[in-house]
Amino acid sequence: MEKEKQLLFSSFDKSVEYMKDRLAVDESFDVIYLDLEYAGRKMAMFLIDGFAKDEIMHYIMKLLAKLEPEQLEPDPLRKLFKTYIPYIEIGKEEDLNKAADTTLGGPITLIVEGLEEIIMIDARTYPVRSPAEPDLERVVRGARDGYVETIVFNTALTRRRVRDRSLRMEYLQIGRRSLTDVCLCYISDIVDMDRVKELKDVLQTIDTDGLPMAEKTIEEYISGRHWNPYPTVRYTERPDTAAAHLYEGHVLIIIDGSPSVMITPATYWHHLQHAEEYRQKPLVGAYLRFVRFFAVFASIFILPLYYLFAVHPEFLPPNLQFIGLAKEASIPLLLQFFIAEIGIDMLRLAAIHTPSSLATALGLVAAILMGQVAVEVGLFSNEVVLYLALAAIGTYATPSYELSLANRLVRIFLLTVTGLFGVIGYLAGITLWLLYLTYMTSFKTAYFWPLMPFDYRAFRGVFLRSPVPLQNRRPTFLNPRDPDR
Repeated sequence: MEKEKQLLFSSFDKSVEYMKDRLAVDESFDVIYLDLEYAGRKMAMFLIDGFAKDEIMHYIMKLLAKLEPEQLEPDPLRKLFKTYIPYIEIGKEEDLNKAADTTLGGPITLIVEGLEEIIMIDARTYPVRSPAEPDLERVVRGARDGYVETIVFNTALTRRRVRDRSLRMEYLQIGRRSLTDVCLCYISDIVDMDRVKELKDVLQTIDTDGLPMAEKTIEEYISGRHWNPYPTVRYTERPDTAAAHLYEGHVLIIIDGSPSVMITPATYWHHLQHAEEYRQKPLVGAYLRFVRFFAVFASIFILPLYYLFAVHPEFLPPNLQFIGLAKEASIPLLLQFFIAEIGIDMLRLAAIHTPSSLATALGLVAAILMGQVAVEVGLFSNEVVLYLALAAIGTYATPSYELSLANRLVRIFLLTVTGLFGVIGYLAGITLWLLYLTYMTSFKTAYFWPLMPFDYRAFRGVFLRSPVPLQNRRPTFLNPRDPDR
């Protein structure tokens, strides 16, 4: 919704009073108003305490204090802009309402008597932590810097790795009240510009008061399928990972206040890639990828498959009879799995709220209570603990946290249909899961590409970490303008 425009009043005092009322200067202690007079002209400065760089503003005010009235003639606005306000980020604004909204984001507003435009000085600074390696995307060897919560720092970290003149950083503001800064980042010589336009149109239609959860709030608006557990965008906190996707033709969404950058579009297989695979030799990276794929798919299928064999031991050949239950527990096997699944999620939630110094103690208590004691009292079978542990390892081996949560729900679904309908339920559940992923799309891109629709070259690159010199084609599903690297 477009806001009403308010030009400067003919009276300087009236413009200042309007700004004071707009910013609620008398009601908010951190909104600062300075009544100044330089070069024989009345001036008013508005800023937010904590956002302005004190040293720079003190330096500018010292220079203004030395001005004589004749030094601003005959064109005071031009003289201030080009000579007497020595700062890099300086601009003009005609609208008092927009100037007030901009001030709330950190820039400084300077109203000068006799000028028909407002001077905006972007001398802001934000409280920020130092870039550090993300906890979810650690590598043995590699860069240790990661995105932070300040958008300007994040765009700088990205541009440091992509020194391309065609790299574009388009600025947007989303949220009627929050006016959150959002950046669309892409390489114009590579990306499909129709995709950029479509994404920009979707972002500009977001109509909400604010983005309290930053990137997660935006995802709920742009993903379309609200009850779909699978993520349609990929998140990263690593600038090198983001740069690699830019070179392929993806579009990044960088949101102020979040260290997670959104990568669009993203297929199912994008969520199974990890930077560690490219930090090792190709053969080692291919092995690591194979192990990761095995762990992820085992986390989905191993529990319902074991339940099927335990309930129907006749499906097992004689030399694999040990897979079944050695000893019956006091509660049904299917219920054991559900209780254990809930217990692991309770442990995960407890770990999030536990100080790191106590996390080890929490793990030991959980292992003893949920494992050894539960088996000894007959609540769980030994096999349940073993196979659930394998499924949990596969869950935590999934690079994408969002994908691991979605896969956990699929595992519970497969357990349910297998428990209700046996072999038919297991096979039908897997079939429905595959069909669901096949018909899913991420920004009009097939979610299961390159498996469905099948692309041999891309499929080979997904399952085998091929050497970088041989990766001379960008993903075709992105429709890149420059398909060759």
